[in-house]
Amino acid sequence: MVEVRDLGLDGLKEITPKKHGDDRGFFSETFNSRDLAPTGLPVEFCQDNHSLSRAPGVLRGLHYQLPPHAQDKLVRVIRGAVFDVAVDIRKGSPTFGKWFGLEVSAEKWNQIFVPKGFAHGFVTLTPDTEVIYKVTDFYSPEHDRVIRFDDPQIGVQWPVEAGAFSLSAKDAKAPLLAEVDTGFVYGKEA
Repeated sequence: MVEVRDLGLDGLKEITPKKHGDDRGFFSETFNSRDLAPTGLPVEFCQDNHSLSRAPGVLRGLHYQLPPHAQDKLVRVIRGAVFDVAVDIRKGSPTFGKWFGLEVSAEKWNQIFVPKGFAHGFVTLTPDTEVIYKVTDFYSPEHDRVIRFDDPQIGVQWPVEAGAFSLSAKDAKAPLLAEVDTGFVYGKEA
């Protein structure tokens, strides 16, 4: 069984699987489609991704894929901790450009579900952080997009000083939200 908590932006959820432990260690079903199906969350994932970030301050994001290859994401941390951010990029949404941040960590054993129509990113809070996430569509380089992590219109309050970030070249030169057509319209399926 899992605990599912609404995070205040349409479709964004925190998921905390049960963890059963004893002196030998623990066991947890980190994903069970039968348990998640009644919550309305998608359970048809097609690809798992795994990243390792060696140092605190590695920032990955804010990423999304254009329709028709948009991705729902179920993100968890298996070692370390991240500050995970989702930004509503659906034109016409009452929360367009709003963001939500959540610490996701191996210690908390929580996950975040990021629906289509949201840009997603995270910054590592600990050394040697490993993140695993499931997605509902395959990676498509032609549809891969990024929005600037420090876009003042969005105003994400990252818990790391801006000068301490380690960014990819793609993320460092990303456009602002106002400069892109995200391809998402509120109320229309991606």
